[in-house]
Amino acid sequence: MISSINPSIKAIAVLIPGILLSFTFDVFTPLSYFIFILFVTFTMGDISVIKWLKFFSPFFLVALSFAWMTILYTNQTFSYGEVMFTLWRFEITTGSILTGTSLALRSLCFVALSLLFALTTDSTKFMLSLMQQCKVPPKITYGILAGYRFLPLFQQELQILRQAHRIRGVGRTKGLKGKINQFRRYAIPLLANGIRKAERVAIAMESKGFTGDTDRTHYHQMTIEKKDWIFFSFIVGGFIIIVVFSYNLGYLNIFGKRV
Repeated sequence: MISSINPSIKAIAVLIPGILLSFTFDVFTPLSYFIFILFVTFTMGDISVIKWLKFFSPFFLVALSFAWMTILYTNQTFSYGEVMFTLWRFEITTGSILTGTSLALRSLCFVALSLLFALTTDSTKFMLSLMQQCKVPPKITYGILAGYRFLPLFQQELQILRQAHRIRGVGRTKGLKGKINQFRRYAIPLLANGIRKAERVAIAMESKGFTGDTDRTHYHQMTIEKKDWIFFSFIVGGFIIIVVFSYNLGYLNIFGKRV
């Protein structure tokens, strides 16, 4: 269901809670919204749990590192409460633990929202939606789309270069100087092939009548339907409801101050 939502509406629906979450410093609000995002992802997104975990697990480790560093180096505004324990010369307070946990949960919310958008959105439809609904110039959208399409080709060409070097007896080198020379051996052919491919794409687009004008017709028409606004209201409204509950329960914390 989520894959059929207009990409521009989906992007705005994901962006608004992501921005508003950055102002919260309590644990209840990001934790509740993270659970809400997981519910939406796995009940409405048709996303494999294993595939989602492969993308999510590295960011989980990053969030833990954020939390740990925040707990150790919390400033005076957020290091309130009793001292729980002392680690070397660092005094770990209840406030620093809550602040670090909140930062980790906010980071996980950002990752979950990003995965919700990335794993359910077609890149071509997203660019078309930016052109038709957001009025982004075609030169920018088609340029981004062409660059995105080149990434798998560059990866394939890099693998071919490595195999060609191994056949000729040029293996991986050690040391800083060797790494620089190896990077040069790979970068120059890839750059040359990239320039040639870009020229071919530019010539092909000009031969098909592409001028970059915004006043143009589209083979695939992207429209905004009722279901798009329902999804927008559901994602943003869910965040607002959680904030209201957090406020009524006395958990809501904005920049270290309880509201």
